Amino acid sequence: MMCQSCGKKTATTHIKTIVNGKLAEYHLCADCAKQKGYSNIFSNWGMDFGNLLGGFMGSEVPSSHVARCPTCGASFEEITQSGKIGCADCYRTFRSQLMPVIQRIHGTTRHKGKVPGGSALRITGGQHQMVTVQESPLEEKKRLLKQAIEKQDFEQAAVLRDEIKEMESHD
Repeated sequence: MMCQSCGKKTATTHIKTIVNGKLAEYHLCADCAKQKGYSNIFSNWGMDFGNLLGGFMGSEVPSSHVARCPTCGASFEEITQSGKIGCADCYRTFRSQLMPVIQRIHGTTRHKGKVPGGSALRITGGQHQMVTVQESPLEEKKRLLKQAIEKQDFEQAAVLRDEIKEMESHD
């Protein structure tokens, strides 16, 4: 993505602002961001994110042989300086260096996200298959409560709210 200000360099600073309830996004190169007063958020602490991440990483990669991601060309040093991983293949290329850091920062190396919309993608034998995830009765009541509120059916919402409280008190 190119800088929206100069149009010449790659945007490395991404700013989101909300003005009068409307979201505005700006994508700037480092020079334009600095000119406009958007400095590194860690500068007030006397370090940049790359140094912070580098501190977690420990020793640096020897300069004689610099390993690069085969897909995006990022080096491990560039990742530690920017604090951003270039692409999915960077995780494979720099796995031995990244996993201890991810473990320290997040407490685990396994992603524990939620499945949106009650469905999941199951991969078996190279085949992708959508499966529906069965929601619990409590989750169903909460979903129905949200729908009732959106429809402004407050009587139904009150009934569902009471049922949810009853179900949660038995847990």
